[in-house]
Amino acid sequence: MEGLCKLNLEELDLSYNGFEGSLPACLNNLTSLRLLDLAKNDFCGTVPSSLFSNMKSLEYISLSENHFEGSIYFGSLFNHSRLEVFDLQSNNKDLKVETENPTRSFPLFQLKILRLSNCTLNWRVVPSFLLSQYDLRVVDLSYNNMTGGVPTWLLDNNTKLDFLSFGSNRLTGVLDLPSNSKHSHMFSLDFSSNCIHGELPPFIGSIFPRLESLNLFGNALQGNIPSSMGDMERLKSLDLSNNNLSGQLPEHMMMGCISLEILKLSNNNLHGTLPTKSNLTRLNFLFLNNNDFSGEISRGFFNCYFLRILDISYNSLMGQVPDWIGDFSALHTLSLSRNHFDGAVPTSFCKLNGLHFLDLSHNKIGTTLPPCANLTKMRFLHLESNKLTGHIPNVLSQATSLVTLNLRDNKLSGPIPPWISLLSKLRVLLLKGNELEDSIPLHLCQLKSISILDLSHNHLSGTIPSCLDNITFGREAPLMDYTFITDAESVFSESQLIPFHDSQLFVYTALSVDFEVSAESEEIEFITKSRSESYMGNILYFMSGLDLSGNKLTGPIPQKIGNLSGIHTLNLSYNQLIGSIPETFSNLKEIESLDLSHNGLIGQIPPQMVELNFLSVFTVAHNNLSGKTPERKFQFATFERSSYEGNPLLCGLPLERSCTPISAPPAVKPLVSNNRENNSWEAIFLWSFGGSYGVAFLGIVAFLYLNSSYRELLFYFIGKHVPFLRLWV
Repeated sequence: MEGLCKLNLEELDLSYNGFEGSLPACLNNLTSLRLLDLAKNDFCGTVPSSLFSNMKSLEYISLSENHFEGSIYFGSLFNHSRLEVFDLQSNNKDLKVETENPTRSFPLFQLKILRLSNCTLNWRVVPSFLLSQYDLRVVDLSYNNMTGGVPTWLLDNNTKLDFLSFGSNRLTGVLDLPSNSKHSHMFSLDFSSNCIHGELPPFIGSIFPRLESLNLFGNALQGNIPSSMGDMERLKSLDLSNNNLSGQLPEHMMMGCISLEILKLSNNNLHGTLPTKSNLTRLNFLFLNNNDFSGEISRGFFNCYFLRILDISYNSLMGQVPDWIGDFSALHTLSLSRNHFDGAVPTSFCKLNGLHFLDLSHNKIGTTLPPCANLTKMRFLHLESNKLTGHIPNVLSQATSLVTLNLRDNKLSGPIPPWISLLSKLRVLLLKGNELEDSIPLHLCQLKSISILDLSHNHLSGTIPSCLDNITFGREAPLMDYTFITDAESVFSESQLIPFHDSQLFVYTALSVDFEVSAESEEIEFITKSRSESYMGNILYFMSGLDLSGNKLTGPIPQKIGNLSGIHTLNLSYNQLIGSIPETFSNLKEIESLDLSHNGLIGQIPPQMVELNFLSVFTVAHNNLSGKTPERKFQFATFERSSYEGNPLLCGLPLERSCTPISAPPAVKPLVSNNRENNSWEAIFLWSFGGSYGVAFLGIVAFLYLNSSYRELLFYFIGKHVPFLRLWV
């Protein structure tokens, strides 16, 4: 690169190449340089403070997406009167940017584009030099942890702003925008993930008439959604989720925002019934979850045939699942969970051929799935806590792409079907809390990729199959293979080209407006460490567990269960298991929770188990174990008496029963005179006892002989049992 320093260059564009190493100081020799673009490389090290000192002609600087460290002295550019673009989106959060110049309060330049994102500004406040900037088109100061009030003065000073982003900072205050102000150039406004409170400006729609993207996610906004939102006919993406907004959905917004493709209103306090009509015909993604909407949902509200994600979970909606839901042929994520829907799943579901994620859990839906349902692309199916009855639906045998199958807490009966082995991609199988019968089938062992298997609280009987050790249960290194990411998890990106030019230099700066439109992340509830835990996101790649508790299983625990070296949770409690605890359990090196309580186990607790360093919950209570409790060291030093109670023959700490036998008091050697006295008393006792016994015996014989009714019996007894008296008799 040093060879470039010898050229008389005006434009140096090295972007998107993958160059490595530090920047050569000789770049400062390029005094005629007007454009320097080093974006999207692997440059590292510090940026020399004198790098730009001689480049007085610089108009465009881009250092984005490299790996610089240390500090960058932006204040050293204050004397560069021609500078119009400075672009630094850092890959290193620790990169410090000094935005002040102690010798000059205000810079000579008038910037058009300023991007300082994901770095650390020196004062952690909005840079003061921006007070002197009046021609800004793009300002991106996101992910900087800045504090202070909402800088609405930037809008007042820069009427040509196209793009303004202060997302993921710690700004406070209110969005105080005068009703008579108008920013007709603004297409993207982002104040997401801050601490902004108060109400939305009531005339926000007329203030930003050409706005295409508005992101106010994750603040503390209150009050109603302004009806003037409906004036934004160009609005494509609106995210007001994770606030404290209340009231009903404004009808004018539902009718006027005709360009909306993304609408996210999740996690607010919105209530009332859903509007009976809307004009959101272009809507692709709709999130109304975690509010308090009630009543039935009308067909007129969902006037959007291109819908791909619909999430109205965690509300108070009621009635039957609407039959017209099958008209959304593009739908691949549908979540209606935790409402009050009842009745059967409509047959129109059979038209939803592209469904990947379906969550109908925690309703009153029954009794089974339509046999015509096309589940070939289904990956995540949640039907728990409904009123499903009968056998596990046979239509599920077609769902060979399933990763999660959750049928917990229904009233399903019969055996676990043999076709379950066809679901070879299953990672999570939850059948807890049903009325399943028969034994645990051997074909279940063919699901080798299972990481969480919950068959608890059913009526399963028979023995535990030893082939369960064929299942990985996390034994293999987990791969971040996007298994637990729904296909609906994507980023909506709207690109906009901002021209920067003068008489000789023309450059388009591409701005991308990213909107996260992922469905609710895959979430699994599983009892571990004696409490119900929710696992979601990346943690699902590492969590593993087997729960067979609350059944009627018999026989010994198979030795091979000890081969599940990667399992985190094992619960075999409340069964009728017998035999000893396998010594192979000392191989469960990753185990965190082990519950063997309420069985009929015997023998000792293997002392080798004290080497299980991650074990935080352990109980063998209410069995027939004996011997000494494991040594009180490592994790076993933390377990209390409740872990061992109900085993009468078990001793040692923390139980109150000591394992040391109580020795008898030592015998005192008697004197000789006492021995003689004792011998005489023994002789007297024996003679008196013998005499008494003989008299009693002869008395009985005489009585029986004189009594004719017993005489024959007496002779028979004597002849049978006392041979030496036969002749005398």
